Amino acid sequence: MNSKTVKVLTPGPAGALECALDLPDGEPRGVAVICHPHPQQGGTMDNKVVQTLARAFLQLGYRTVRFNFRGVAASEGAWDDGQGEIDDALAVIAAHRDPALPLVIAGFSFGGYVASQAAARLPEGAKAERLVLVGPSTQKQKVAPVPEETLVIHGESDDIVPLSATLDWARPQSLPVVVIPGVGHFFHGQLALLKNLVVRSWHR
Repeated sequence: MNSKTVKVLTPGPAGALECALDLPDGEPRGVAVICHPHPQQGGTMDNKVVQTLARAFLQLGYRTVRFNFRGVAASEGAWDDGQGEIDDALAVIAAHRDPALPLVIAGFSFGGYVASQAAARLPEGAKAERLVLVGPSTQKQKVAPVPEETLVIHGESDDIVPLSATLDWARPQSLPVVVIPGVGHFFHGQLALLKNLVVRSWHR
């Protein structure tokens, strides 16, 4: 993401997982773990939306952790139909979270599904401070119910995950969804706005 990004390998359930770490200026206020889009559709931790989320959390003072799911780039293992990928996220969270600092879990598209499921599986007393789901894969995957303070952002013109699918998922939870008018799944031309929405939601 920048010249200060540090790449490390973290032990995972199917082998080593490639992670990219970025440190804020000064003492971190927390740790943010970010999950990338579908591995079988070209998703990696270097996806532009994932990097945008990392920049937002870095600006907010979080230590950010992006990682590649099993079988992607330098991460070992093979695609596991979305189940092992949740275990990958939990392994990265366990390795990189600081018990003394708040944890944020974020995800884009398929990564939003993984983030929701990983967050739901964390034990009581070790839950995330907050979740951020961008264009979560609510049509093809079973996105878990999330806490009421979760930030959900979706493009109005998303042609990969219809906005209606995310509204159908959010409705039973009375969960607000931030909708960006005229924007597609990958937020082309609106990444700065996406970053600002995340930053502003924290300042509120």
